Amino acid sequence: MPETPDLREVLGAAVGALGGTERPGQVQMAEAVAGALAGGEHLLVQAGTGTGKSLGYLVPSLLHDERVVVATATLALQHQLVERDLPRLVEAVKDVPGVDASYAVLKGRSNYACLHRVRAGVPDEQGALVEVPQGSLGAKVLELRAWVEEEAENGGSGERDGAPRHTDREWRQVSVTHRECLGAAKCPFGQECFAELAREKAHRSHLIVTNHSLLAIDAIEGVPMIPDYDAVVIDEAHELVNRVTQAATDELWAAEVDRAARRSVRHVEGDQALDLAEASDMLKIAIDECRPGRFETVPEQLAEALARVRDTARAVVSAYPKEGGDSEPDAGRQQAKGAVQEVFATAERMASGSDHDVLWLTEGTERMPPRLCVAPLEVAGPMRQKLMTDKTVVLTSATLMLGGDFASVASSVGLKPAERHLPGHEPVDRTETVLPWAGLDVGSPFDYGQQAILYVARHLPPPGRDGLVAAQLDEIVDLVDAAQGRTLGLFSSRRAAETAAEAVRTRLPHLTTLAQGEAQLPELARQFVDDPHTCLFGTLSLWQGIDVPGETCQLVLIDRVPFPRPDDPLMSARQRAVDRAGGNGFMQVAATHAALLMAQGAGRLIRTTTDRGVVAVLDPRLATARYGSFLKASLPPMWTTTDPALVRKALARLAEAAASPVRVSG
Repeated sequence: MPETPDLREVLGAAVGALGGTERPGQVQMAEAVAGALAGGEHLLVQAGTGTGKSLGYLVPSLLHDERVVVATATLALQHQLVERDLPRLVEAVKDVPGVDASYAVLKGRSNYACLHRVRAGVPDEQGALVEVPQGSLGAKVLELRAWVEEEAENGGSGERDGAPRHTDREWRQVSVTHRECLGAAKCPFGQECFAELAREKAHRSHLIVTNHSLLAIDAIEGVPMIPDYDAVVIDEAHELVNRVTQAATDELWAAEVDRAARRSVRHVEGDQALDLAEASDMLKIAIDECRPGRFETVPEQLAEALARVRDTARAVVSAYPKEGGDSEPDAGRQQAKGAVQEVFATAERMASGSDHDVLWLTEGTERMPPRLCVAPLEVAGPMRQKLMTDKTVVLTSATLMLGGDFASVASSVGLKPAERHLPGHEPVDRTETVLPWAGLDVGSPFDYGQQAILYVARHLPPPGRDGLVAAQLDEIVDLVDAAQGRTLGLFSSRRAAETAAEAVRTRLPHLTTLAQGEAQLPELARQFVDDPHTCLFGTLSLWQGIDVPGETCQLVLIDRVPFPRPDDPLMSARQRAVDRAGGNGFMQVAATHAALLMAQGAGRLIRTTTDRGVVAVLDPRLATARYGSFLKASLPPMWTTTDPALVRKALARLAEAAASPVRVSG
């Protein structure tokens, strides 16, 4: 372990390079992370907004003897690390002897443009070369191709995040998945491949920045994506279970099977591809006979169709001819084979009927047919066996203590509450059966008791299934009126957000009211910041994906406790599994899910030491239900009231202190 003075000296230099000041919580976190990395003990660190947690783990990670992986959930944090924090940290430690400050960014292959696809094209199912799609799609693909060549010429990374604005469909015209890739040894452009260059840089680097999904694929799915590493720091760790679940979720629908069959016809001799096409018809008929939702028991007709798809897809894969050593690489064949391999792997998993998986059918839309989905019932076991046992793991977030304790989050990632190492006790050596861990809350630089009010509208009726009622809409209008706008509304459904927005527009026309879906989120956020007399109402992506410090946001509205929907196939299956095992499924699954979202939502209010405001929860169950204390213990320690008149007066005072006169549109 590096000596504390060295750690503090480097941390101080890094903080100074970023124009900041030393924060006790940041120092405490850095020392704890350094100790965990040196001792091989897992660590959960709750660090409130404003703590400066990124430097709190980056500095000890750079000073650690072995390679460290940093995994984030969002692109925004990844950009902050790579564009701001790491370059300045590297500059700050350049004269410190023995510090390897090299770092690299690593993403999944489909996040990089493919030079072979751009330059050589890909044959379609009939063998004709697809050069460029027609119309607006074609124009965008031409723009992307020009950008790819510019990246190659100028030594760029070819990463999707740096490309001109585009859709998923447009990006697929210039990229490939790992199954579709020819491989660096066979590809004529392998020496300049963006993905391969990123991997080579990662192999030369001490610190690798990646995302939760790639970490899950590497560590849990067992697909080697990341060079060997000793430890991993997982930022935004409250998102980890969701991202690992998403990475391990597969989908299948009849049209996908049929397309894979048609792409294989010209590459496979015999009737195997035609058999797969027939199996796709069988699957479509079986899906049409099923109702959307989770399958307690897979219907016999669907089980037979999945087995048929599995068997015929396996036969197609086996029928592909072996490539000779001197043969020219065939991108069309590789992509067609990759599509069938994907179908086979998914159908095999769905047909197995494993107790460890949940299978359900989605509802179809105008653009997307019904899809079969399969996801892991839980990820704690695989994470414990394949990540926690082999690596030292540090998890950090502003919201890791749910119900005032680390136990819920620790259990969700495979750590047992009984294995927690408490301060003042001798640590336990890590073994295959015992994985000791520590939990640390370094607090927040914010004084929530002085800066924020938690208002629970106890007088309102409990929320029902029919959406917002008149009393709730009256409450929303009164609060927004008192705040003169400056409101971020977090709603449980798109319908509720739109209903509230319409009520505010009608009754407070002098304010600007925005609803999610009316424009892209960055544009809505910009409008919200530009005019303080504005309300922004939306759903899940606003609960976690927006950062608006200052007088822009002085009221955060939460319409109801965000429990998962009763018909959510995965959450309902997990809740039932806990009940069957003798636990409390509601508290361990539904209430924990709600607590995490509420903590994230409430965290939108106070972003700096000068912010002031109110978090208003329009669901009386937070004050009346037995689980209310668990939910409140998950929130920042705000001053709490149920008095609506007091809250309106507080909001009016804040608005008056903030403000210029309200604009009246004419």
